[in-house]
Amino acid sequence: MSFVRFIARPMLASSFILAGTDKLRNADDTAQQLSPLLRRASEALPFQADEKVLARIIGGTQVGAGVLFALGKSARLAATLLAVISALNAFVEWRSADISTKDGRQARRNQLLKNITLTGGVLLASVDTAGKPSLAWRAEHLAADARKTASHLAADARKTTGKKLHSADKAVRKAVDHAVGA
Repeated sequence: MSFVRFIARPMLASSFILAGTDKLRNADDTAQQLSPLLRRASEALPFQADEKVLARIIGGTQVGAGVLFALGKSARLAATLLAVISALNAFVEWRSADISTKDGRQARRNQLLKNITLTGGVLLASVDTAGKPSLAWRAEHLAADARKTASHLAADARKTTGKKLHSADKAVRKAVDHAVGA
């Protein structure tokens, strides 16, 4: 892992870990803030789910994904989870912000900008392959290598078959000539 990734991942993850910890500590406030979304989510689930439990699950997911991302373990998956949570936070905070004053509107805009920035950072991290080829690249090149190998094997088979046919033809002609001359 490069030095920049070694430093940048924990720096980016720290905001998510702290926010997730706050969500876990203040599950009631989180459930209230996320209530419109959590209500829809709990209705869509095939089992009964309390909004407070869903708020804790979101907080725990945020802490877990943040820690995994900071450690570089399953970093792309963790970053993807953090991007989803960050986008969710941006939406909820935008909707629930107090905009009755000029300062409130300014704070709302700053919070939205922060959330969009964090979402962009973890989105970039979610596609970062750390200098290694992506799975799509590897699959594409594996398929190309397989086609190339199959083509070479087919050419070798044609060449070998051609030689065998030529030898068989030669043997048959010799046998015919020998049978006719006898």
